[in-house]
Amino acid sequence: VQLQASGGGLVQTGDSLRLSCAGSGRTFSTYAVGWFRQAPGKEREFVAHINWSGTSTAHADSVKGRFTISRDNRNNTVNLQMNSLKPEDTAVYYCAARSARYLGGSRYPHEYLYWGQGTLVTVSS
Repeated sequence: VQLQASGGGLVQTGDSLRLSCAGSGRTFSTYAVGWFRQAPGKEREFVAHINWSGTSTAHADSVKGRFTISRDNRNNTVNLQMNSLKPEDTAVYYCAARSARYLGGSRYPHEYLYWGQGTLVTVSS
C-alpha cells in the first residue's frame, strides 16, 4: 500500500482546508486509515481515524467538531475536512494505513504500517 497526502497550505485563523490521502492498489479500500500530525519539536499525535468501510470514525478531542474524516473507496481516497483552523493546528499532517486488512482504526502511530510523505499545514494568526 502506498499513500500520498496532499492539500496542505498556508491559511489564516478560521479558514478551512481539505486534505486528501490517495492510496494505491486494489486493496486500499480494505485498510483502516488514520491522520496524524507533528508540529515542530513535538511528538506525532493522533488526529482522526476511519475504518475500512467508512462506518466508524474517531477524532481527537482537540479537533472534534472542527475536523471530519471521510473516505471514498471507489476513488481510493481518505479526506480530512478541516474547518475553523487555529494556529495550534499548524503541523505536518500524515496519513497512514493499518498493518493488515479489515482492522479498525487506532489512535496509536505504531499500529500503522504504511505512511504517506506528509503535507504541511500552516495557520497564521
